[in-house]
Amino acid sequence: MKTSVVGYPRIGAERELKFATEKYFGGALSEDELQRTAAELRLRHWQKQRDSGVDFIPSGDFSFYDNTLDASVMLGLVPARYRAADLGKTGEYFAMARGYQGAKGDLKALAMKKWFHTNYHYLTPEIEDGAKIVLDASKILREFNEAKAAGILTRPTLIGPFTFLRLSVFTGKKTAADYFEPIAAAYKELIRKLEDAGAEWIALDEPALVCDLTNDETAFFAKLYGAVLAAKRKARVLIQTYFGDVRDCYKELVNSAADGIGLDFLEGKENFELIKKYGFPGEKTLFAGVVNGKNIWRNDYAKTLAALKTLAAAAPKVVISTSCSLLHSPYSLKFEDALPEGCKAYFAFAEEKLTELNDLKQILDGDAAPETLAENERLFRTNRFVPDAASAKKIAELKPSDFERKPDFYEREKIQRGALKLPLLPTTTIGSFPQTADVKSNRAAFKAGKITADEYAAFNRKKIAECVALQEQIGLDVLVHGEYERNDMVEYFGENLDGFLFTRNAWVQSYGTRCVKPPVIWGDISRAKPITVEWASYAQSLTDKPVKGMLTGPVTIFNWSFPREDVPAKTSVLQLALAIRAEVLDLEAHGIRIIQIDEAALREKLPLRKADRYTQYLDWAIPAFRLVHSGVAAQTQIHTHMCYSEFGDIIKDIDALDADVISFEASRSNLSIIDDLNRCGFKTQVGPGVYDIHSPRIPSKSEIEAALTKMLAKIAPQKLWVNPDCGLKTRGVAETTPSLQNLTAAAKSVRKTLPR
Repeated sequence: MKTSVVGYPRIGAERELKFATEKYFGGALSEDELQRTAAELRLRHWQKQRDSGVDFIPSGDFSFYDNTLDASVMLGLVPARYRAADLGKTGEYFAMARGYQGAKGDLKALAMKKWFHTNYHYLTPEIEDGAKIVLDASKILREFNEAKAAGILTRPTLIGPFTFLRLSVFTGKKTAADYFEPIAAAYKELIRKLEDAGAEWIALDEPALVCDLTNDETAFFAKLYGAVLAAKRKARVLIQTYFGDVRDCYKELVNSAADGIGLDFLEGKENFELIKKYGFPGEKTLFAGVVNGKNIWRNDYAKTLAALKTLAAAAPKVVISTSCSLLHSPYSLKFEDALPEGCKAYFAFAEEKLTELNDLKQILDGDAAPETLAENERLFRTNRFVPDAASAKKIAELKPSDFERKPDFYEREKIQRGALKLPLLPTTTIGSFPQTADVKSNRAAFKAGKITADEYAAFNRKKIAECVALQEQIGLDVLVHGEYERNDMVEYFGENLDGFLFTRNAWVQSYGTRCVKPPVIWGDISRAKPITVEWASYAQSLTDKPVKGMLTGPVTIFNWSFPREDVPAKTSVLQLALAIRAEVLDLEAHGIRIIQIDEAALREKLPLRKADRYTQYLDWAIPAFRLVHSGVAAQTQIHTHMCYSEFGDIIKDIDALDADVISFEASRSNLSIIDDLNRCGFKTQVGPGVYDIHSPRIPSKSEIEAALTKMLAKIAPQKLWVNPDCGLKTRGVAETTPSLQNLTAAAKSVRKTLPR
């Protein structure tokens, strides 16, 4: 029996890559020093996997920013505007990732979207009509040879051609079909180069195969791999899928010339049925994804062994694999010395999942110690906690009227217009302001017991007062308090709700150098006391302008936490909805007239299969949000925010949230969402983001005016809000202030052109 890892976390045990890259951005680290740090991390990660007994160790899964961006560079698909700036290879790479503003030009970053249904973001490949695919295999070869020099024979791993083309945006008249021959030729050349370097296995990741595919797409996949795999001579090729099942292309996949097929048997339970129904070729190796790459709970060995036994009956050659890349898991439990007694035994982070792979291999080979399986079985026979009867009762007593707000949207819109008296094109931000060094130091000092609660609160009140004054000076119409008390929009609420656990170092990469530390849903969720009322009320006392109460919605808190596996998702989300509903009503009672309930991650866990969306997700996700705000008065305006996802196919469902205002990320997607809104007759007021906060560049007044003019050609001025595309916590003050000054100046300028 052998084991395989699809991919490994690259940020380092203590986020070394993040800090090194940010130092490089700031000029405190040279490119050579950055490359040395990266090489040290790669070697450390390969050695860890080898020492843990992993047989198929990936190389090529490392990236300074994103593997999809790496694939674009590998194929020579760098848009002309970046090449023209003459920034050098590294400068060009990071300009595509983050944008560039300097002596050589003003470049926006590539569009950024969510990687299937995860909180990881990828940079969308952009293919112009004049683009030529020219292979540059230097990165994948260099990393393979690095490992080989250290005595570790890795399996080169990269995004496959089908998924790459499916994720790409074609900016001209050409389509994926026009790039069939050049991309097939590039991958054929790549396979030959890797074979010549000594690779025995090569993995091509094709997660797009778990999505809904048309007959034409399935035929295109089969034809593409027929061409690509014709190149292989001595190396064997694995087509690796994850995040679901391959029901639309199973026959084409197993009938391809691939030597191995990687299937996810956790999120893709239908894959079991496909193998039972159609069989599995005896000459191919099945890489069975049975160790969860995305969640942090221990593997139930008895269940997994039973699954492997079922698979072995149909597939003679089976390799035990992670279900997807461990990129989505925290690095190691060894840092977690503050978890409550007994809890740690239930968790497995990336390092521990390597141990699980090895345990399963040894059990099947008969080499495991007798207690290995026995200890695991005891763990899963133990009840972790006593369910909260009161919570179950509240959910059971919910009525249809609890999910419906009165009066209807149009009546509320009239009432709010009279009550709030905002100008046309009201300006606001999404919520957070820069988390500067002094803010982080204050929070750290309080957590370490170095300052008192009063000292901590006094500092935050000072920052809030400065933030309110700055917003009034800039001229924003609807203000925020800045969120200086919050470490993270989800973790903060988890810390103030019952039912959550928190880790010390369980960081997971979200995009580039941005890492998040998701809380763990451990038990039943409830709110013991108000969470945000003190801060919002204080900010409102400093100004006559409305201050938004800032909350994170129940679906986003759930989606950006590590969820329980022993209860339905719907149960946890309804518990969260009841807790946030209580906070909404408290904010309203304290005079907060506008309340924003962010659902940034609503789209994230949407099933990839359209047939599953209304029976496994939207049927409870949309009502949960409605439950949160259904009890407020008509005069109270409810906002929500969503970012970095493709919303076109669920716009009607988003409208059904029955919020009064929705702000969207739009700046990196060329405002394409506006056409989606119009197609479905979207009723909600909207704030498509007018500039990208995930880039350090400062948008000009004329740039924002142009965006607003484009919006107003399709959105009535009475429906349009003006805001950045996301919160500002990751930006610096030096970028934020002029950006918001240009935003308000642009809004005022365009406002003057509107009919009275």
